[in-house]
Amino acid sequence: MDVLVMENLLFRRKITRLYDLKGSTRSRYNPDTSGSNKVLLDQNLIEAMPTSPIFVGSQSKRLLERAVWNDTSFLALVDVMDYSLLVGVDEEKHELVLGIIDFMRQYTWDKHLETWVKTSGILGGPKNAPPTVISPQQYKKRFRKAMTAYFLMVPDQWSPPTTVPSGSQTDLCEENTHSGNPVEL
Repeated sequence: MDVLVMENLLFRRKITRLYDLKGSTRSRYNPDTSGSNKVLLDQNLIEAMPTSPIFVGSQSKRLLERAVWNDTSFLALVDVMDYSLLVGVDEEKHELVLGIIDFMRQYTWDKHLETWVKTSGILGGPKNAPPTVISPQQYKKRFRKAMTAYFLMVPDQWSPPTTVPSGSQTDLCEENTHSGNPVEL
């Protein structure tokens, strides 16, 4: 008998939003968002970003990216894929609770075969559609890219001040192709 003991990330927390993020948008939407304890998915987060983005300070963003980088490097090394980042939002304390979960699925021969069959379209699925099962190296890259995009950085009080490069203020602008007027970046 095998036993796996894991920390309960949400113990004694008042989580107002809970996300299970994989870095994919395919079949990653929960239409039932009413009520407490609903687990939301990647598409739910993307849909909520214009009104309820998840902001983190610059130091927190660096730490999060480093942790994701290190964890995904290890998981890819041992051929694990299909893991998620569990994100609990405690709006009362203004805290995020994060942890990688579902890290037990290895990329074995049956997953190789599933990837090949789904990519080829043999069973009538859309040919050349991105497969739902990908190699640990591909999974790692997709996961890292998505997690970087999902958490928006805001400067905090410890962020180094930014300096304006020498030159005119217009160097910091980009032409807006719709109106022809410069738009600050």
